[in-house]
Amino acid sequence: MAFKPLHDRVLVRRVESDEKTAGGLIIPDSAKEKPAEGLVVSVGAGAKDDDGDRIAMDVKEGDKILFGKWSGTEVTVDGEELLIMKESDILGIIE
Repeated sequence: MAFKPLHDRVLVRRVESDEKTAGGLIIPDSAKEKPAEGLVVSVGAGAKDDDGDRIAMDVKEGDKILFGKWSGTEVTVDGEELLIMKESDILGIIE
């Protein structure tokens, strides 16, 4: 991939949600919401503090994350729709 985020930004690939509910009902495409889960594709080097030292990132490539519904900016990289967001937009890492 020819894209590297800067500072505390993260490049994320959305993870598609299940087609069925827990009760077995099939969810039509028109009723689906965009998933708020994703896989980290690439991370920046981290933000700098007041002294100019790098603040380490809490996420790394390959982490499965949960983010806010309206987080990030949609971008197309190598023909694939991805999200770029600040690390602070990430709510947590799914283990």
